[in-house]
Amino acid sequence: MPPKQLHVTIIASPGIGHLTPILLLGHRLATQHNLHVTVLAVITTRSHSLSQLITSFANHFSIIQIPAADISAVVPPDAKVVTQLNVMMRETIPAIRSAISAMETRPHVLVGDIFAYESWAIAEELGIPKYVFITGNAWFTALFTYSPVLDKQVVGQYVDHKKPFEIPGCKPVRPDEVIDTMLNRDDETYKVYLDQAVGVTLADGMLINTWEDLELQSLDALRTNEVLRSVVKYKPVYTVGPVYRRYEPESVVLKDEVIKWLDEQPDRSVIYVSFGSGGTISAEQIKELAWGLELSRKRFVWVVRPPTGHVSDGSFFKYGQLDTTCDYLPEGFLTRTKKVGFVVSSWAPQVEILNHVSVAGFLTHCGWNSTLESVTSGVPMIAWPLYAEQNMNATLLTEELKVAMRPASLPTKKVVRRDEVARMVIDLMDGEEGKSMKMNVNGLKEGAKKAISTNGSSYISVCKFIEDCWSHVRQ
Repeated sequence: MPPKQLHVTIIASPGIGHLTPILLLGHRLATQHNLHVTVLAVITTRSHSLSQLITSFANHFSIIQIPAADISAVVPPDAKVVTQLNVMMRETIPAIRSAISAMETRPHVLVGDIFAYESWAIAEELGIPKYVFITGNAWFTALFTYSPVLDKQVVGQYVDHKKPFEIPGCKPVRPDEVIDTMLNRDDETYKVYLDQAVGVTLADGMLINTWEDLELQSLDALRTNEVLRSVVKYKPVYTVGPVYRRYEPESVVLKDEVIKWLDEQPDRSVIYVSFGSGGTISAEQIKELAWGLELSRKRFVWVVRPPTGHVSDGSFFKYGQLDTTCDYLPEGFLTRTKKVGFVVSSWAPQVEILNHVSVAGFLTHCGWNSTLESVTSGVPMIAWPLYAEQNMNATLLTEELKVAMRPASLPTKKVVRRDEVARMVIDLMDGEEGKSMKMNVNGLKEGAKKAISTNGSSYISVCKFIEDCWSHVRQ
C-alpha cells in the first residue's frame, strides 16, 4: 500500500551558499506541496548566522545537522574549496547513511546538491530514486555536465584559447568565462571537478534553480539537443526556480541598524555593495573601490570583509571581521563618508536591504543566490564576478538579460580603478542605461513571481517532479 505522504530527504554540503537554497527548496516542498521533508545539513563550523538560518526553517520540516568528516589527513590544508568540499562530502557518507538509517520514516526520494553526488550509493542501497539540485542556472549546468566532453576535445589550457567553446544548443562560453576549476588543467582540483561532473549526471533527474522564461535556449538544449541529452543521459530536467529568500517585512520585529539608516535616506538613492559570504578582494582593490564610492558622491551601504591575504581560501567556511583599525580602507574614508555611507562588518540583512525603497542598485559578485535576490527585488546590478561560475552569471546578466553593467576588464585580472567605479555607480543611479536596466529587471521580477505562483511554469515543473517520484514509489 503506497504511503500517504512522500518523504523527500535533501542533502546539503557545507556553506551558507549551498545550504540556503536547499532549505528554501525544502520549505517550498513542505508548505506548498505537503511533502514530508528532511534536510541533512553537513556542517563544518557553527556560527550565529548559521544557527539563525536553520532556526528560521526548523518549524516547517526536519533539519538534521551532521558534523563534516575531518579531512585534514586526506587533503592538504591549502587544497582548493572544490576539492575540500568533494572530499568532505565523500568522507561524511557513513554519517549520512547512519542519519538516514535512524529515521523513523524511510525516505522515498533522495535529493543532493552537486557535491553530494557520491551519496547516490545510499539511494541505490535503499532502492529509491536520486535527484540532483543544481543551485546555479541552466547555462552553468550545460557547461558543467559537458566538461568531460570538452576535456577530450580541447588541447592545452582553456584560458589560452581565443575562440569560445561550443556547448551544443547553448550560447558558447568564452575562455575568460570558464569556471575557475577549469583554469588549470594540471591542478588536482580539475580532475576532481571532472569526476564530479560525471557523477552528477548519474542522478535520475535534475532540479535547476531557474525558470523557463529566463533561460529558454539553455533549457531547450538540455532537453532536446541530442548531444547534450546524451551527456545528461536523457534524464528529465525540472525548473524549480527562483528558489530565493523572500522579503517578509512583517516578520522583522527588531530593525537592524543598517535598515534604520536606510529608512532615513531618499528613495532610490543608495548603492548596495557586497561580495557574498565567501568573496574577498585585494587590499588595493578595496582602496580603489572606496575611493570610487566616495568620488561618485552617491549614498552607499558596503559590506566590507578583510582583503585577500588577511583570510585564506577557507573564507568559504569562515567569516572575517572588520578590522577595528580599518587599515585597508583609505585614511579618513569612514569619517569623510559618515553622512552618506554605512559600512557593515562581514554580514548584512541582504534581502531586507535589496527590498528597501531607498536602494537603487547592487554591486555584486554575481553569485546565483545574490543574483536571484536582486532580480526578485527589482534591483539592477553592477556585475563584479570573483570565482566559481560568476563570470558566466555576469555575462548572462549584462549581455542577455541586460539588467547589469560591468567593468571593462575582469576584476580578477585587473584592478578596477576609482574613476571607473565612480562612473559605473553614477551611470547605474542616474544614467539612461541604468533606467533601461531598471525596466528590464522589473520585467524579470514579474516573470519570476509568475513562475512560482500556482500554475506557473516552475510550480508545474515541481508538480511533475513529485508525480514522477510517486510513480517510482508505486512501482
